[in-house]
Amino acid sequence: MSDPSEHPAEDIAHDLQGFVGLPDGVEPPPQLFDAFWAYEAALMDDDLERLGAFFATGPDVMRGDGSGLLVGRENIDRFRTGRGGAPARTVTEIQVRPITETHAYVTSVNAPDKGGRGLVTQLWERCGDQDATPGGWVITAAHVSAPPPAMDTRIWRVLGSPLVPATTADGPLAGATVAVKDIVAVPGQRIGAGVPAYLAEATVEESPADALAALLSAGASVQGIAQTDQFAYSIAGKNAAYGTPPNPAAPGAIPGGSSSGPASAVASGQATLGLGTDTAGSIRVPASYQGLWGLRPTHGAVSLKGVLPLAPSYDTPGWLARDGATLRAAAAATLDASAQRAIPSDQAVVAAALFEVADADVRHGLGDVIDALAAHGLFASLEPVSVPAPAELFRIFRSTQSAEAARSWQEWIGLHPGALAEDVAERFAWAASVTPAQEEEALEAKRQVREAIDAALGDAILLLPSASSVAPPLDASAERLQQVREATLGITAVAGITGRPALSLPLLELDGGPVGLSLVGPRGSDLALIDIALGWVDALQ
Repeated sequence: MSDPSEHPAEDIAHDLQGFVGLPDGVEPPPQLFDAFWAYEAALMDDDLERLGAFFATGPDVMRGDGSGLLVGRENIDRFRTGRGGAPARTVTEIQVRPITETHAYVTSVNAPDKGGRGLVTQLWERCGDQDATPGGWVITAAHVSAPPPAMDTRIWRVLGSPLVPATTADGPLAGATVAVKDIVAVPGQRIGAGVPAYLAEATVEESPADALAALLSAGASVQGIAQTDQFAYSIAGKNAAYGTPPNPAAPGAIPGGSSSGPASAVASGQATLGLGTDTAGSIRVPASYQGLWGLRPTHGAVSLKGVLPLAPSYDTPGWLARDGATLRAAAAATLDASAQRAIPSDQAVVAAALFEVADADVRHGLGDVIDALAAHGLFASLEPVSVPAPAELFRIFRSTQSAEAARSWQEWIGLHPGALAEDVAERFAWAASVTPAQEEEALEAKRQVREAIDAALGDAILLLPSASSVAPPLDASAERLQQVREATLGITAVAGITGRPALSLPLLELDGGPVGLSLVGPRGSDLALIDIALGWVDALQ
């Protein structure tokens, strides 16, 4: 079909019967079609300035799609900037229902060049600048339905139905599906680690990683292998080779990494469980950003056999789920019950220093959550404690983790120049610069800090932010991402340095997205932490 934008707008309904639908006897609102086609042209050109002019200003304008709802012109503009353009398409049908002289409801059907059918519904209002858009028509609300992909390669590297069946038809996880982070061995598949050059040389795994075998034996099946940051060396969730997994809880924001693929799969309902790893916060951060339950278990409680290393003294498998009961079932199926211990459910502590580095909205919002828990009588005591400054925790963690990361991967990186994204390559280059003397000093500081934190916490539950902020937008500056990274790692390092379990709960929703509250308990209290958290959530409902 020829481009209808070449026709006079008022003649479209008459010239293209079946293409444009209007109620009998109703004329199209003046210049509405001119505005519609001008918007389509700007969309195909990815002209951000022109596209912005077609959306109403203010906090009430809306845009929704399968990834979620954006409210407010600022959020819509930010999403559009980070999207990188819309897929090429041809509009095949338009249905218009005028509401008033200044309002019209428009639904259009489109055929993307890559196949399928899409649907766009818009509420247009004649209230804009007539010099900026034809007739001053602007969009006040829009919903976009794109053709569903057979597989979203931002989330999945390999997908099955299932990819690997459960080893039993019964069990506490019967019927559950698992998104496996791409550093965990899946039988019959290769490990890619988010790096195409590594995947190309990888051999097929014969056996599942121990952590995966436990889930298969509990009745879960593998849905697929989910994407990760390159060599799991990030907490942002971006991957230059495969794209950034979407964040269903905060459209237009990063998903959190490095277990970003499993988190997105679970948050979007494409898997029941995410099997990931947590070295610096890679379970807790995506759980926080995407409104999930996430557990970093006691260090050493879950076997790392079949899992690519990053920094073994910090690495641990962990799980992501949409609800606490599913998370508990996964943990119980994997952890040695005889090594688990009970702890008091009503003894909690807070450290002001761990909240002060968080953004103000996170600090105040989580403070309100803790106050609500206290108001329900869930704490016999809620005491302040002192822990080392987050900046010092970050310094210790960074030096010790980086030295291990360099030992794990620097030889391979040296043999594969250009294989890594720039930010990850820079991180590994810094890691390689840590001298043995610097590592030794940091290890001694780590020992002292661990003892100090253990003495301060005892058997109480430490309450702290899971991340220092809501998920930053996709177009956040490198400086902002680094600031968030350092602040967050200064918080998450408490569990990493002490080896204590840390559970992230989705108890707070801010304007920019969800934020998790973390519970850090004594070593071996993993299941007890989940049980306590389930009781707290029930009390708040």
